[in-house]
Amino acid sequence: MSDHLVVFDCDGVLVDSETLSARVMCDMARELGVTFAGDTALAMIQGRKVAEWVAELGELAGRPVSDAFVPEFRSRCAAAFDRDLLAVDGVDELLSGLDLAFCCASSAPLEKIRHVLGRTGLLRHLRPEHLYSAYEIGVWKPDPGLFLHAARAHGVPPERCAVVEDSTPGVRAGLRAGMTVFGYAPNGVAAFGEEDVTVFHSMRELPELLRRWHAALPAAATPAREVCR
Repeated sequence: MSDHLVVFDCDGVLVDSETLSARVMCDMARELGVTFAGDTALAMIQGRKVAEWVAELGELAGRPVSDAFVPEFRSRCAAAFDRDLLAVDGVDELLSGLDLAFCCASSAPLEKIRHVLGRTGLLRHLRPEHLYSAYEIGVWKPDPGLFLHAARAHGVPPERCAVVEDSTPGVRAGLRAGMTVFGYAPNGVAAFGEEDVTVFHSMRELPELLRRWHAALPAAATPAREVCR
């Protein structure tokens, strides 16, 4: 059992899937008569529960979105991932060389997490029991429940956990969980709206940031031993 834990988000942190999902969302929204400009589609879906942004899309379209929308969205995304998905630049090397305990906690369904990590070759770095999905516990970011669930599963207190996130909901979830948060901003723009976040722009920066974080942790408390008399 480790005395620390690094919790990685999946989409946008380990795999570059969010831009592909946003393109699919734009195409499907256009079929409903809704057009998105620039990165507004990405901002709408990033780090959020699908049902939430689908409901908002229905409001923009002026009519409820059909029940077939989400399965179709997931199917089109899976096809896009199979064609074009890549690991985030530098992540494979990061996980290969990381000597800290780590896991993945995502708002996506477990099936999708396995799919995208498997497709990019990253699944080999993670044990099956170290993948955590919001759908397992029915709690989504920015609620801290998913990160706290991962910490409990590893037997690590929140204050000895670090979270690596790229979305505002994820950053807020990490902070509310009482964990140290590293915010990934690959485009050089950090819009997390939180002060207590260490922002970085390349995965090649992260090993040293995590090393410093781990080195600064106080010594873990050891269980008191009973004295035999």
